Amino acid sequence: MVMGVVNVTPDSFSDGGQFLDPAAAVAHGLELVVQGAEILDVGGESTRPGAQPVSESEELRRVLPVIERLAAQVEIPVSIDTQKPAVARAALQAGASIVNDIAANRADDEMWRAVAKAEAGYICVHMQGTPQTMQLNPVYKDVVREVRDFFADRLERLKRAGMNAVQVVLDPGIGFGKTLEHNLQLLGGLERFTNLNRPVLLGVSRKSFIGKLLGPGVSERLPAALACACLAAEAGVRMIRTHDVAETLQALRMSEAVLARRK
Repeated sequence: MVMGVVNVTPDSFSDGGQFLDPAAAVAHGLELVVQGAEILDVGGESTRPGAQPVSESEELRRVLPVIERLAAQVEIPVSIDTQKPAVARAALQAGASIVNDIAANRADDEMWRAVAKAEAGYICVHMQGTPQTMQLNPVYKDVVREVRDFFADRLERLKRAGMNAVQVVLDPGIGFGKTLEHNLQLLGGLERFTNLNRPVLLGVSRKSFIGKLLGPGVSERLPAALACACLAAEAGVRMIRTHDVAETLQALRMSEAVLARRK
């Protein structure tokens, strides 16, 4: 499945400010559906490295009109990309059916209980630290093992909070508290996550590790992101989060056609 990104923010690293107006964001979401998006992920707070948090009221002001209008006009699921339980609850009431949570490393269970009560989908993202601190000095002894252990622990904690495992998707959090080498190791070890009996989501679209490895600017990273998406499909990843829906969908369908004929 391909998840299309709808950022309703002034400062996201890739498209900040382009869709801050609700009408522009809704139009963009509808265009992504035409391109083939099977989920729309709406976010009102940038989670790029070093991004400053926004207030709950401001995040709600940004995302609710967009979610309400998209949910009324599209037949595919709408996801809310948020760290705040109150925003998640409001978005679910407004028509979202999935919560994409980069702060699954939290200690309290308020978010999880809200998702469980709503019987919504939940994307459990691995992050070391917070967006403000995550890239200062991320350290792991074995990043693949530690992220896998995190998922195993969170699946148990989510269950205790009332969530059914079928609600959960796992996201290794490429770029969220990882160095270039950590990201490459995670991409090389995706099979370690796909055997946890839950769907895995991968988000690499336009991310900075591509620039660090290969040099292209934000707008020139699509070929590398498509390579990652195709390798992820081969590893058993089930969902790709992207800004570039049409191109990603075409690359994935070609990969699937070839993989289906492997002997």
